[in-house]
Amino acid sequence: MIDCHTHLEDERLLCDVDCIVNDFDKDGIEFVIDGSSNLDTMKCAFDLSQKYGKVYTTVGCHPNDAAGFDKQMADLMEVYAENKKVLAVGEVGLDYHYDEPSKEIQHKVFVEQLALAEAFKLPVVLHIRDAYGDALKILQDNKPLLKHGVVLHCYSGSREIAQEFLKLDCFFCFGGAITFKNAKKEEIIKSIPLEKLLTETDAPYMTPEPFRGKTNYPKFIKYTYQKMCGVLGVSFEELEELVRKNTKSIFTKLAK
Repeated sequence: MIDCHTHLEDERLLCDVDCIVNDFDKDGIEFVIDGSSNLDTMKCAFDLSQKYGKVYTTVGCHPNDAAGFDKQMADLMEVYAENKKVLAVGEVGLDYHYDEPSKEIQHKVFVEQLALAEAFKLPVVLHIRDAYGDALKILQDNKPLLKHGVVLHCYSGSREIAQEFLKLDCFFCFGGAITFKNAKKEEIIKSIPLEKLLTETDAPYMTPEPFRGKTNYPKFIKYTYQKMCGVLGVSFEELEELVRKNTKSIFTKLAK
């Protein structure tokens, strides 16, 4: 199994990271991709990717941290982007759940990081919360910056807007939320081409059933796989091969 988006650098996992990673083989985890959020988490995630063979990472500034995005971070992103273990720019995007940072700041930093992804020849991993319409418009307006691909991390939008993102050749990553009893994600998942589906945990967040409310771990991705197998009508092994192929398709450094 592959966890395309996790946060080993979070203090809830970092305190036990050696045990978590050392258990990957036992837990059936092929590898994980750690998602950066700000300067400190980016540094930590990068260090983890250099220490552990089965940990890769991204570089980027989360929309909630957009006010802190500056030249120092952009310059370090450029340095890290040269490394073979750095697979994408992310997680970047828009989050309107809180009032700060302002929409103007978020929009500016979002576009700046799309430009960095294009300069680095890397895909972008998007965090979008309560802002799918505006995010879609920004992507449409900046389509020349998307030549290396887009991943919608923890997709929670509608089936209808998913069809618009598909016109931009986006990939859709699903995690523990699809196991929630009131999630109603089945029709959305089935509406997305198989070759555009990815899996994640977003650990330590978004813990799947039957552990909802507790700390999430990469090993819990098996519950997302089980749910997706039921929705798609495929075997566990078929889904593993599908996700492996899709992950290498969008994160092209993995194929080298």
